[in-house]
Amino acid sequence: MLRRTVLVVAVLNFSYFFVEFSVALVAGSVSLLADSVDFLEDTAINLLIFAALGWPLARRAIAGKSMAVIILGPAAVAAWTAIQRVFDPVAPDVTPLVLASLGAIAINGASAWLLTSVRHAGGSLSRAAFLSARNDVLVNVAIIAMGVVTVWTQSGWPDLVLGSFIILLALHAAYEVWEVSEEERLAAKALAGEPID
Repeated sequence: MLRRTVLVVAVLNFSYFFVEFSVALVAGSVSLLADSVDFLEDTAINLLIFAALGWPLARRAIAGKSMAVIILGPAAVAAWTAIQRVFDPVAPDVTPLVLASLGAIAINGASAWLLTSVRHAGGSLSRAAFLSARNDVLVNVAIIAMGVVTVWTQSGWPDLVLGSFIILLALHAAYEVWEVSEEERLAAKALAGEPID
């Protein structure tokens, strides 16, 4: 059940990456660009889960820690783009931004719904996938709200502020996944009769 679910979620995310990435380039949005890269992160996480479910607990803990690092990828992209735009914050084109975000809400909402019932089945692996999908829905709603503020202010600053918000979400998700995978590492050591450090 879990393997089939994460494979479906991986395909959904990989497909929508191309849509949102293209729109982000046309709209000139930092936050939408960061969110599009996040679809690749979700694809990677779910494919890793698909491959790693048959692994023993210790290897799953290592995979979970790897995913905590993967989650930071979109945050780094958002930060780099934001730094480049900070001295020239151009307002993004709001209409394609909102339309792409509505589509992303549909994809991420479906992914989170699919993963809800299996989020505890694979330890840190499935938790990583669920947290990522859940956070993505919040980010997409925030992007739409940012679009409304941008129309009102005609400023690029809301887009840059939202980029910072995406970075914070990614850091929190990475921390949670790291903590769960550390618990799995300690459990694996206990099962092997090794001293717990």
